[in-house]
Amino acid sequence: MTSRIFIAYLLLIAVCPQVMSSNIDSTALNNEKIKKGWNIGALPAIAFDSDIGFRYGVITNLYNYGNGKFYPRYNHSLYFEWSRTSKGSGTNQLIYDSEALIPSLRITSEASIFTEQALNFYGFNGYNAYYNPDIEKPGTSVYISKVFYRLDRKLDHLKIDIQGNITDRRFRWLAGLSHLNIKINTVDIQNLNKEKSGNDILPNVPLLYDKFVEWGIIDASQKNGGINNMAKAGIVFDTRDNEPNPMRGIWSEILLLISPSFLGNSKAFTKLAINHREYFTLKKELLNLAYRLSYQAKINGTMPFYMLPFIYGSNTSTEGLGGSKNLRGVLRDRVVGEDFFYGNIELRWKFLRTYKFKQNFYLALAGFTDFGRVTGKYAVTTSNPEANFYLSKGSPEKWHQTYGLGAYAAMNQNFVAALNYGISVNKNDGNNGLYIGLNFLF
Repeated sequence: MTSRIFIAYLLLIAVCPQVMSSNIDSTALNNEKIKKGWNIGALPAIAFDSDIGFRYGVITNLYNYGNGKFYPRYNHSLYFEWSRTSKGSGTNQLIYDSEALIPSLRITSEASIFTEQALNFYGFNGYNAYYNPDIEKPGTSVYISKVFYRLDRKLDHLKIDIQGNITDRRFRWLAGLSHLNIKINTVDIQNLNKEKSGNDILPNVPLLYDKFVEWGIIDASQKNGGINNMAKAGIVFDTRDNEPNPMRGIWSEILLLISPSFLGNSKAFTKLAINHREYFTLKKELLNLAYRLSYQAKINGTMPFYMLPFIYGSNTSTEGLGGSKNLRGVLRDRVVGEDFFYGNIELRWKFLRTYKFKQNFYLALAGFTDFGRVTGKYAVTTSNPEANFYLSKGSPEKWHQTYGLGAYAAMNQNFVAALNYGISVNKNDGNNGLYIGLNFLF
């Protein structure tokens, strides 16, 4: 990590206690109201993400706390999102999570449809892949297209995960099934050029994805995506005092993800995912330090190229490395390989608590650093000189690093609006990223 990251943390550590001593309403710490029954958190999905543009739509999260005995834990959570973005992304998502539907079991299910008219695609194996941002900048000598590093993807996702106690709630087994239907194509230039004129019109030229298909780097059987059916099994150790933003505890898991041919997959493979998160209280109810480490690797088989960006955990699956869910400030899906390691460190400060409109609220700030790299390459071979240039003439793979700040507003500890701004240490990963959405990163 660079000296700039360490300096940022030293400043945060030095400043935070001074500010806290004068601004915290100490009476609010011990007067949080217990919530019972149903509670709704709803927001217009007016947000921004540097990778996908301005988002508009609606987000609703319903919580049922029952008789309040286990507050801030809930009995049922129902999350719904319908949103679209200025860069052509669409989200239709329904997530249900419950520890009360079936006693002694936690059930998490999801049904989602995601559309991406211009999803980031930079090749494989991190810095090894040649990336030149000027290729997407009109007016530069090497300009090809503003969507040269993009492709079109539609994704349907169904999943169900079940967790049960091994000894007690802290030590659990996990089993699950998921279904992905992924449809991939080149960017629809004609559609994106509607209502454009002059220099805004995108040229109809081959993009990186088209070149990879032409050169055989992306196999013809994979070029338009495919279906992936996956079974998941693992163990989870969880001592967190609060799931959305723990002050103390450990959340550690080992997962085996199996995509066998007998489930209808054209390519069979097995992955291992090891995720560890730990939380330390520095000042009770106010200041804590949190970190997450994750190692994910292919054990055997052949992974289709369209499955490489997915990152797995017991609670959800995300994409990367790069973007709002893992390396904030790095371009979305910039770091893609068969095996990878990443981590996040955050210093979190709950600087204000209050009770308004019959709801518990708190505001928080966080300083963070994110880091990750490919540890196992996605193997591709070609005799084409131009293809070899885009595959390997970048630079040797090394750590991708970012640092930044986050701001959060939480209602009843579970519904958390979040703003994060990350800066990339290496400009070959992009310059920075601004992300407005929901929840702490981990």
